Amino acid sequence: MRTTFTRVLFTGSALLLLLGYPDRDCSAQIGGTPGAFSRLGFGPRGMGMGNAMTAVADGDLVGYYNPALLPSTAYRYAGATFGILSLDRSLNFLSYAQALPPTAGLSVSLINAGVSEIDGRDSDGRPTGPIRTSENQVALGFGIKFSPGFSLGLNVKMYYYHLYTDVTSLTAGLDFGFLYPVDRNLTVAVTVRDVQSKYKWDTSELLGQSGQTSEQVFPRLYTAGASYRLPDSLGLVAADFEFSSAETIILRFGLEVPIVPELTLRAGIDRIDLKESGNGVRPGGGFTLRKEIGSMTPSVTYAYVHEPFSPAGMHLVSIGVIF
Repeated sequence: MRTTFTRVLFTGSALLLLLGYPDRDCSAQIGGTPGAFSRLGFGPRGMGMGNAMTAVADGDLVGYYNPALLPSTAYRYAGATFGILSLDRSLNFLSYAQALPPTAGLSVSLINAGVSEIDGRDSDGRPTGPIRTSENQVALGFGIKFSPGFSLGLNVKMYYYHLYTDVTSLTAGLDFGFLYPVDRNLTVAVTVRDVQSKYKWDTSELLGQSGQTSEQVFPRLYTAGASYRLPDSLGLVAADFEFSSAETIILRFGLEVPIVPELTLRAGIDRIDLKESGNGVRPGGGFTLRKEIGSMTPSVTYAYVHEPFSPAGMHLVSIGVIF
C-alpha cells in the first residue's frame, strides 16, 4: 500500500509540474515544413510521455520512435488509436509489433491525418462544397540485436498525400536507429529520421499548361535519448534531445509509473524549444488500463496533449491487445 501511494504521489506531482509549464508566444518554424503530421508522435503512450521515447525499450513498442527498439519486443502487440482534435482535424494510428527470435523484431504502422470541412470556392468566389486533405504514412520497421548488446534498426516509410483533386504525392523515406543498454537500468539511443523524405508535386493535370512540378523536402531529424528504470520498480523516466536540418533544438521529457499491474500512469512534456523559435511547449499525460484474459491481454490507453496554438487540447484513445 505504501509503495502504491508513493507512486501515485510521484506521478501526480510530476503531472502537475509538467502541465503547469508556461507556453511561449512566438511564431512557429518547423511546424510549417512538409510532413508536420508525421512529427506529432505516435499513439497515446508515446504522446502522453512527451514523445521522449527514443530509448524506451519496455512495454508496448513500435518502430516509429526508433526501429532499434524492436528486438526488445517481449510479445506480439496490436493497437488502434483514434484522435479527437479541434479545427476539423483528424489523427489516427494503427500498429503491430512482434519479436523475431532469437535477436530481431519488426513492426508495421500507419498514421492517417487530415483536415475536413474546408470551404471550397471557385475563381469567382462561388462555393463549390466542402473539401478535405489527407496525409498518410505507412512504415515497416526492422531491428536486430548484436552480441555486445547494442541494436540497429531501419524504418522504410511510404508517404501518400492527397492535397486536392488530381494533386497527390507518393514518396518514400528512411529512418535509422541505434540502441545500447549501458546497464540493466540505463539505456541510450540515437536516431536519424526522414532521410530522403519529400513530397513531389505535379499540377499539370489540374492546371494544364500552367501546371508545374516541384519538390518539398522534409526536415531531417537527429535525436539522442536516454531512459532510466527507477529503483524498486517505481517507474521509468526518459529524455530526448533533438535537432533538425530546420535548425531547431528540442528537449523532451517523459515519466511512466505502474501503480498496480492493471494501471499505469504517465506524463510528459514535448517541444521545449532551446532556440525560442516558436514550436510551442506541449505537456500531456495519460494512463493505460489492462487486464489479462486467458491467453490475451486487452488494454485501453488514453492521453491528453495540450496544444498551445489550438483552441482545445488533443485527446487520444487506443484499444490494444497483447497476444
